[in-house]
Amino acid sequence: MDFTLTPEHREFAEAVRSFAAAKLAPGALERAHQHSLDRGLYKVLANQGLIGITIPEEQGGQGGDLMSAVQAIYEVGLHCPTSADIIQAGNFGAIRTFAQYANDEQRERFLPGLLSGETIIGLGMTEPGAGSAVTELTTTAKEDGDGYLINGTKIFGTHSVDADVFLIYVRFGPGTGGIGSVLIERGTEGLNFGQPTEFMSGEKWCQLYFDNCWIPKENVLLGEGGFKKQISGFNVERLGNSTRALALGRYAFTVARDYALTREQFGRPLCEFQGLQWKFADCAVELDSAQMLLYRAVTDLDEGGLPTAYNTASAKLAANRAGFHAANEAVQVMGGTGYSQESLVEYCFRRTRGWMIAGGSIEILQNRIAENVFGRRFDQRKG
Repeated sequence: MDFTLTPEHREFAEAVRSFAAAKLAPGALERAHQHSLDRGLYKVLANQGLIGITIPEEQGGQGGDLMSAVQAIYEVGLHCPTSADIIQAGNFGAIRTFAQYANDEQRERFLPGLLSGETIIGLGMTEPGAGSAVTELTTTAKEDGDGYLINGTKIFGTHSVDADVFLIYVRFGPGTGGIGSVLIERGTEGLNFGQPTEFMSGEKWCQLYFDNCWIPKENVLLGEGGFKKQISGFNVERLGNSTRALALGRYAFTVARDYALTREQFGRPLCEFQGLQWKFADCAVELDSAQMLLYRAVTDLDEGGLPTAYNTASAKLAANRAGFHAANEAVQVMGGTGYSQESLVEYCFRRTRGWMIAGGSIEILQNRIAENVFGRRFDQRKG
């Protein structure tokens, strides 16, 4: 398969690279330790055309393809990791699911604000008793007059501290077929927020509580039977995760390489020590290999125009491992400098570690890959 970028993709990547180097690289270290959503930056990226890249033009998006979105995340991530997070959230995940499955009234109500950066959408999927086994979620939607009463709780949600509207996975009925999703706006009676806390990366999240939270039927995104549609789009979400892991791993690799070229110990540059040469050689091969798997996932699409589960799982597994390994080795090579918050390298280490959990843990990915290898499904449930 040919993974060569088209002239249009190369031109787009160069434009994003130039913008990121000039406008985003300055202040990248400060943003990484800001620990709060920068809405002003979100609007800057939206004005640059980096939000809604894959959303059709008739809906207000850029009308681009998956490769364009991946290139945008990657090129920005090489200069400013925090900005790459915003581009991920502005192209994949909740916003893409919403744009794909919302009706005309819902799009008219929310999409302009989402694409301009005025409105932030959050995602509520994981629950205290439903993480990797997301189909075991217990948050319910019970019909009540002209709407639904929502009861339950969500944890680890994207933008849970800052979002203006939340896309919440709920259970309308029993089984996987009873799962769908609803839109709940901040300020809705019965929606309550737990105390904000932080991941290792510094990213904030808070628990969402739904206590007889009433929403109109117009806020149902996908009713019963919608889970399979929602989860099919999750493969796209994993592409953004993979891309950021690669970008931050590559960033840390490059900084450490330059450090090894100039830093001297025992009268010679660090790069002349074979032990360090092997570290860089291993990381280079892993990063390059993972990038090829990512490009395969982006270009080898199914009939619905989505990446396959196997290709996505392979890409994310390889990218998560390669990105973290590169960041981890960069910290080691740079010693105290790499371990210090004076460098983005230690932030890359913390951020890439989280992506081996978020968006499907590497163990779950290995299970999915094994199912493809053996041509059968392995049910992880007891009994």
